[in-house]
Amino acid sequence: MRLIWNNVVEDGRAFPQLEALSEEGAAVFFAEQTRSAVAVDEATGKVLGLYILHPNDIGRKAHVANASYAVAADARNKGVGRALVADSLAQVAPCGFRGMQFNAVVASNAAAVHLYESLGMRRIGTIPGGFLNAAGEYENMHIYYYEAV
Repeated sequence: MRLIWNNVVEDGRAFPQLEALSEEGAAVFFAEQTRSAVAVDEATGKVLGLYILHPNDIGRKAHVANASYAVAADARNKGVGRALVADSLAQVAPCGFRGMQFNAVVASNAAAVHLYESLGMRRIGTIPGGFLNAAGEYENMHIYYYEAV
């Protein structure tokens, strides 16, 4: 999980984090989530991708979830991301959330935009120049919402 997560962080085109997770940090990080899940190739046992699901905020806003997804580079465009997102959406209500908000979907991430919209998420806004990519360029960032209840 840590290696896949760190590859996305280091790529600098989707996640806001700047620092990779250490082994100790990853163990704590993934354990702190409401749900951490993986997609595994049943034939090889290799982890193909993962997601984390947790409250988007605290207190009176903790009933809205947030999630992040990471797919191994060699497993992309094979349905792994779709399976992860679909599973996370199915877990929103059972985990006690009323909906899920994605705060920072980078506009140039066409695969994610297409996937989220095809699974019924609504784009509720765009923040112009809201994401600073690894090349030092500011890109638009979309906010999406999925209502589970």
